[in-house]
Amino acid sequence: MSSVSAERANARPIAPVPRLIFASRWLQLPLYVGLILAQAVYVYHFWVELVHLLGAAFGDPTSVLDLYKAVGYGLPEDGQPKLTETVIMLVVLGLIDVVMISNLLIMVIVGGYETFVSRLNLEGHPDQPEWLSHVNASVLKVKLAAAIIGISSIHLLKTFINAANYDTKTLLAQTGIHLTFLLSALAIAATDRLLFGSARPALAAGASEH
Repeated sequence: MSSVSAERANARPIAPVPRLIFASRWLQLPLYVGLILAQAVYVYHFWVELVHLLGAAFGDPTSVLDLYKAVGYGLPEDGQPKLTETVIMLVVLGLIDVVMISNLLIMVIVGGYETFVSRLNLEGHPDQPEWLSHVNASVLKVKLAAAIIGISSIHLLKTFINAANYDTKTLLAQTGIHLTFLLSALAIAATDRLLFGSARPALAAGASEH
């Protein structure tokens, strides 16, 4: 019998009130199911934009106009939208943005469920994400902050490419928001290092002894 099985066999029964409090973690399950549905909406949105891009590439004027509306790009003076390199770049950045948000959703769904609800028991599975093997609330927080910075960078790049259609106040506001995200992520990482940096070598030494 393994040590984990022995510990479970020798564990004392949980009293009713602590059992109820501990079981309340399952109330988060509908939230993660909701995020899965949101992921499905993003997949649908991705394919709609991709179909419009492919249609525009084959010369469909309706698809080109849909792309202009989607990225907020100003129409030419003659009112006839054309598929330019800038429009393609804005659409592709939008698709990348959807993928990065989807990655963020996966981290929240999988990492959050593993950390706060129940084990997924993926040890030894060939498709187990590398980051999930050492995930905890602190690591998940830093990874989410880094993902948000990546998403904000894509939004800021899209804004600068399409700067002619934005006023100065909007450009400055988005730059300030991005810098705020960056400083917040650095503060989270620094706090994590201060709180848990000294404890990790001790944990590693204890694990090597066993």
